Amino acid sequence: MLFFTKWFGVTETDAERSRISEQSVIEEIAKNILVMQSKTAKDQNRPLRRGTHAKGICVRAQFEVFNPGEGRREEESARIAKGIFAMPGVYPAVVRFANADSNINPDSKPDVRSLSFSVDLTKGGKENNGMVGIRQDFSMQNAMFLPINDSAAFLAITKLLIASNPGKGLLSLPFKDKLRVFRTLALTKKLERQPFKAYQLLRYHSNTPFRHGPADFVKYAVSPSSDNRANAIDKKNVNCLQDELTRHLLKDEKMSSFDFGIQFLDTEKMTYHGKHYYINFWIENASVEWKESEVPFHKVGRLTLLPDSILSEEESEKVSFDVTGNALADSEPVGSINRARQRGDLASRNARMASARD
Repeated sequence: MLFFTKWFGVTETDAERSRISEQSVIEEIAKNILVMQSKTAKDQNRPLRRGTHAKGICVRAQFEVFNPGEGRREEESARIAKGIFAMPGVYPAVVRFANADSNINPDSKPDVRSLSFSVDLTKGGKENNGMVGIRQDFSMQNAMFLPINDSAAFLAITKLLIASNPGKGLLSLPFKDKLRVFRTLALTKKLERQPFKAYQLLRYHSNTPFRHGPADFVKYAVSPSSDNRANAIDKKNVNCLQDELTRHLLKDEKMSSFDFGIQFLDTEKMTYHGKHYYINFWIENASVEWKESEVPFHKVGRLTLLPDSILSEEESEKVSFDVTGNALADSEPVGSINRARQRGDLASRNARMASARD
């Protein structure tokens, strides 16, 4: 059974998904990401960079986890206090702002922007005794949903991206994959048309869900504080977003911060085209938005950038994020896209690190 949407494509039911066949899909995605990574480096005559989010800038920050019991009812506090959010304190963090494209483009080119950060849980908390080398990673984009719905759509779009002739590549795809590509491209174009703003003025979302203890599932968002500031951006400057963030960290007196929120999956409140769906529908379909009007975010922390803390290009290239490998048991990622992206990200990172050693 196929579920047709407004944008050409489909979301599949659980009955149509097979975890066994998905493994071969994930392996093919990883191979295609390596091809794409190598192809873009060759086309642009540059060293190997990340397979996606190739152009970015890394800075240091601190992540404050609020006391979950402060100002909340006992039941709500207990629900929030899972994983890192049960560990109030101020932790060191490394943040990477980036453009989503696999090419190194001018910052003014329409694109989805990303914010990824890692939190060092071995320092700063009050309840982290015995944690050595433990971190929690987050990966977010300035969009409420991901244009790529699941691993099948992910594979279809990578096939198109690595094709020497995209037109012929599209024609060669099976009918279902054509629909997946059309839907992904349509949603991507929609997201790219968002207002052009400095990195520190954007709101970022996890797009995909994560466990939150044994029973709950959540999505994350970081929202810019109302007093975050940015100068006018000169779009003629190819590095305008990076340069504005650099200026801010070097010269502004007050550093930008982002309120961190969690959004609980609640099937009784959430609707898609006016209908309610089972839990796995919301977990497996990354391109389906969890409407904030139905399930609001709960503010549980704050990410604050540190002044004069830009990492060098060499340091930045060594930075990587892994929301699966670097996650507490109560905060593991779930869903088809999360199962697919770890394998691809790991392959891309290994290739990039090996290239840097050569």
